[in-house]
Amino acid sequence: MIEYTKIELEEAQYALTSTLHKCEKVQEGKKLGKSQETLLVRRINALRLALALIEEKMVTAQQCPKS
Repeated sequence: MIEYTKIELEEAQYALTSTLHKCEKVQEGKKLGKSQETLLVRRINALRLALALIEEKMVTAQQCPKS
């Protein structure tokens, strides 16, 4: 399994959070076609999942210091 540094995880978290907020703004405002709405919903769910996994990894890394 690939190990990531704390900085790499924080940068990924920042980028994904930014993208998630942009997607949520689009979802709130614009009227989208059915396929675009479906894609946007799936994209938002994927971003939330990725952020949850990053958060989990960061918490686990803090609890288990490497020797």
